[in-house]
Amino acid sequence: MKNYRLATLFFGVLLIGCNQKKNEKSSTVANGKLTDTIENVSNELDSGATVTLKDSEVASIQVLIDLFKQKDVEQIANHISYPLKREYPIPSIKNKEEFIQRFSKVFDNILIEKIANSKIEQWSEVGWRGIMFDNGSIWMGNSDGIITAVTYQSAAEKEMLTDLVKNQKEHLHSSLSNFEKPTYKIKTKKYLIRIDELANEKYRYASWKVTDKESSKPELTINGGEITFSGSGGNHVITFVNGNYVYKVYRNVIGTKDSADITLEIEQDGKTILSENGTLISD
Repeated sequence: MKNYRLATLFFGVLLIGCNQKKNEKSSTVANGKLTDTIENVSNELDSGATVTLKDSEVASIQVLIDLFKQKDVEQIANHISYPLKREYPIPSIKNKEEFIQRFSKVFDNILIEKIANSKIEQWSEVGWRGIMFDNGSIWMGNSDGIITAVTYQSAAEKEMLTDLVKNQKEHLHSSLSNFEKPTYKIKTKKYLIRIDELANEKYRYASWKVTDKESSKPELTINGGEITFSGSGGNHVITFVNGNYVYKVYRNVIGTKDSADITLEIEQDGKTILSENGTLISD
């Protein structure tokens, strides 16, 4: 149970970071080992880092509970921070209209009933991360009543995820089809890059010229990548070693409004020979 709590909390932390992009942060989520971030969050949970809810927070939570009791999709849509991130490669929900269309995929009857029948005591403020419900299934802002992340995944979304991953595998070069989870698809000035999680919890780096397609044979493939988190905010780097070359893919979850989604650095014999910013591709 503790591992489940930590995993959902970790996912929620990253998604909250994603939804703050329009203000001062950059965005998304990685599938990886729950290392430094999970340890930090675990310590906070175990030391009682949650605080007593303010009256304004209680009122905002009660508004949400009532909306779910009424199943008022229109009003619930007004209490969502867009884009609402979903697990890659499921596309984010970009706006209110799209949320209404996809509402039942995100909030199935199980989750609706949980929220509608919840007690205030089941909602906890976790510092700057916001307020969580059901061990991190739902995250909302500290006082505005706006849902910033939904880490719960319905059966419909699980099926969608399976279909999307299958479709990706069918359109990839055959040498790349043996992965467990897609992690990132990235474009830099020169390269198209994809990173996938393999069965051994390691990562694979594959790259093409930026004008090439994923169905063609990649110019470079490196297995055995490892992920390292920096603090509890979600920033991390995935490192790949290829002889005397080291490829580092930095994911900038928390940064300034000008921070790139991704920074690619290539080192040769310990010296940086290339550094390029990149953007995440969601399709």
